[in-house]
Amino acid sequence: MLTPVTDEDGAPFWEYAARGELRVQACAAPDCGELRFPPRPCCPHCHSFDSEWRLMSGRGRIWSYVLPHPPLLPDYAAQPGYNAVLVELADAPRIRLAGNVVTTPGAPLNSLDPGRLRIGAAVRVAFTEVDGVTVPRWLLERG
Repeated sequence: MLTPVTDEDGAPFWEYAARGELRVQACAAPDCGELRFPPRPCCPHCHSFDSEWRLMSGRGRIWSYVLPHPPLLPDYAAQPGYNAVLVELADAPRIRLAGNVVTTPGAPLNSLDPGRLRIGAAVRVAFTEVDGVTVPRWLLERG
């Protein structure tokens, strides 16, 4: 399984995930407050270097998805039938996070029948540890 590469700007995202919190970087300038993802040092709207991490509800909708087919990357070859999704956050619709929809937080990536995926389906975040890193995964709201 591939694990995320942590950089200085994104490190807080992974620290919050390890605590079971989904947070998104936001501009902390008084007249801005724009959310941004992926994290970066400077606000693309007002160019401020001040930032904070805002707690999200963890709810969203599937904005897009794909079902990769062989040949797959070696780390995923044992899990054919898995999905890769973009989730639009309910409380930040311009923010979309990549991930996987699974049946339970620790389930294999191919645990969900791909026929159950639909654009617009409601999902909620669940966290699981993979190779020492806590990653967000997604569960269908209506199991």
